[in-house]
Amino acid sequence: MKKIEAIIRPEKLDDVKEALSKNWINRLTNSYVFGSGKQQGYIKVYRNVEFDAYFIPKMKVEIVVKDEDVEKVVKIITEMSRTGMIGDGKILIATVEDAVGIRTGGSGERGL
Repeated sequence: MKKIEAIIRPEKLDDVKEALSKNWINRLTNSYVFGSGKQQGYIKVYRNVEFDAYFIPKMKVEIVVKDEDVEKVVKIITEMSRTGMIGDGKILIATVEDAVGIRTGGSGERGL
């Protein structure tokens, strides 16, 4: 099993979620996160006062999938969240040793 973490633009979340759902990938977690990369933040003006907004709001989507589904999921996320501009995000892939379902007690792929 693999865990896929995608940091994407907030406005792309619905597109990614819908495309994954059409491909029968319905189990995902998302959370609001803040970070910076090549964008290095931006200058924001509020009530005529400038301040540096170094951390930019993003969405983190986490999905645990079977090894054979990794390529498909990465392709979907990439296609649906790409704008071609700096700040489109990153996709991280890690190996998951085990998953245990709290309700059923199933482990491994049955724990998903």
